[in-house]
Amino acid sequence: VAPSDGDRFDPADEQGPSISTVTRQLIKPLTGRRGGPSWALMVHPGGLECDLFVTHSWFEGAFEFTDKVLNAWPRGARHAYCCMLSNPQ
Repeated sequence: VAPSDGDRFDPADEQGPSISTVTRQLIKPLTGRRGGPSWALMVHPGGLECDLFVTHSWFEGAFEFTDKVLNAWPRGARHAYCCMLSNPQ
């Protein structure tokens, strides 16, 4: 994932590339090579039962998003639904 005209993130900062950039530059190309499943089904073809729902902004920094999710993760929860990873892109 690299900075672009639409997302001039600094790889060393705390926010990172936007969720949109990660989806466009990483998720779509990798899942596309596998026939277009969601990232979640590409990694876990049988699916997983989710314990919580996570939402995001397409312009939110991926590093910041990950930090917030991990810091707020409920005790005992194992799997989360997040549309950027759970919906085919």
